[in-house]
Amino acid sequence: MECHVYYEGDDDPEKCTARRLERFDRAILHRSMGQVPYGVVLNPHAERALSPADEDEALGTLVALDCSWESAEEAAFSMPGEHRALPFLVAANPINYGRPFQLTTVEALAAALRIFGYPEEAEDLLEPFRWGETFLELNAEPLERYAACADSSEVVAVQDEYLADE
Repeated sequence: MECHVYYEGDDDPEKCTARRLERFDRAILHRSMGQVPYGVVLNPHAERALSPADEDEALGTLVALDCSWESAEEAAFSMPGEHRALPFLVAANPINYGRPFQLTTVEALAAALRIFGYPEEAEDLLEPFRWGETFLELNAEPLERYAACADSSEVVAVQDEYLADE
């Protein structure tokens, strides 16, 4: 599964997980929307939750948008592809540690890989980050449960259980 990132460059380059992914040859960065390949786009504004059933739609390609949370409005996600939202997960990165839905680009891509049934690839993607393993540990149970779902509606049902506990 190839990981691609549309890079807006509006956040701190020292803390940018997408740039580090590119540096370690774990993802391809695109600075023009027209260069981004078709695949499953990780979009927090999407109407459907990501599920294992979406793997066929991905055509071997995951796409994320790397921008600051302040500019991550719906219009920024006008990329072609099948748009899917990640279900409830908790961030492990130092800036948003413990916050639900506040994932970095690498956390989002790793979560999608794990939901699609690629745990080794998710671990490999997170390897350059000292907190990467923590992300998988914090979210081990929900990621396993989401990966066992048949479709988006089952993922939402599992997510609702976690949100009811919040």
